[in-house]
Amino acid sequence: MTVESTAARKPRRSSKRVSAAKKPQSSEPQLVQLLTPDGQRVEHPDYSIDITPDELRGLYRDMVLTRRFDAEATALQRQGELGLWASLLGQEAAQIGSGRALRDDDYVFPTYREHGVAWCRGVDPTNLLGMFRGVNHGGWDPNSNNFHLYTIVIGSQTLHATGYAMGVAKDGADSAVIAYFGDGASSQGDVAESFTFAAVYNAPVVFFCQNNQWAISEPTERQTRVPLYQRAQGYGFPGVRVDGNDVLACLAVTRSALERARRGEGPMLVEAFTYRMGAHTTSDDPTKYRHDDERAAWEAKDPILRLRTHLESENHADDAFFSALEEESDALAKRVREAVRAMPDPDPMALFDHIYADGNGLVDEERAQFAAYQASFAEDGS
Repeated sequence: MTVESTAARKPRRSSKRVSAAKKPQSSEPQLVQLLTPDGQRVEHPDYSIDITPDELRGLYRDMVLTRRFDAEATALQRQGELGLWASLLGQEAAQIGSGRALRDDDYVFPTYREHGVAWCRGVDPTNLLGMFRGVNHGGWDPNSNNFHLYTIVIGSQTLHATGYAMGVAKDGADSAVIAYFGDGASSQGDVAESFTFAAVYNAPVVFFCQNNQWAISEPTERQTRVPLYQRAQGYGFPGVRVDGNDVLACLAVTRSALERARRGEGPMLVEAFTYRMGAHTTSDDPTKYRHDDERAAWEAKDPILRLRTHLESENHADDAFFSALEEESDALAKRVREAVRAMPDPDPMALFDHIYADGNGLVDEERAQFAAYQASFAEDGS
């Protein structure tokens, strides 16, 4: 029976239900936080981290260079060099913190926005742009960096990660798997199925949800009545919410979750509570569905600014460090621009390669038709 039909028969009861569905949560859960928005170190009873000034500078460098690369990719799309781009602006701490928690033998299954994690895995930034320019289907060998190709289908990579983790367990390896997805993907059936299988088979997988508050134009409260990390309880494994703009907390929590998985204690859900500062992709206009004051509130929690404040207040970095990093950022941007514009166009006929191992009559027919179509341009001088 639909909500509409129920409303027609029992309007008062239905009205209460609709009202309850729209009612905001009365209290938000506590975040795991080790670095406050104003750059102060704090302690947490369950998660702690010992980190050197050099490591702090390394995390800062990772976030700054990732943001600069991301900004350059957005500019390239606006200039017509890329067909589309999914920005990570505002999510640098979640990605760098979790990415630096990984061991070399761990395996990563990303979505299409994990540019910071790719950086941590040693994937050349220019390789991320081929798919968005339309010249390849990925651009890197997943097994060379244990970093799977970007997944466009929402949520399906969680199933891939779970299956891979089940294989890792059967092989007796002590490595772990991590699957990245967003708050919107958490509503997909694929994610629910991966939770079920991971729990039942005690798979060594960490589900890392970057809750950036918006699934394109759909806010999180339209998708769930409880905080996302609490969903793990229903599947029989733990979940935790971490300040997704705190690179230290993301590092500590993800490291703990991965170690837990490697010990054979099964899956864990990490919800990185963060914010998508820009558009969902370059085809999106966030001004149509959210207010400027919301973004302004999150700008005060900027992950890069808070770590810089900490570095400066503790005298862990000087002007020379920041100046050198700015020069390195400019060099990276220049290299990305030049690499994108130098990418060769693929052979149009390659579209039909590797479809079937032994060939297919229909594909052969389509290949011949497309070849004739391409030849027609040469015949009429176009």
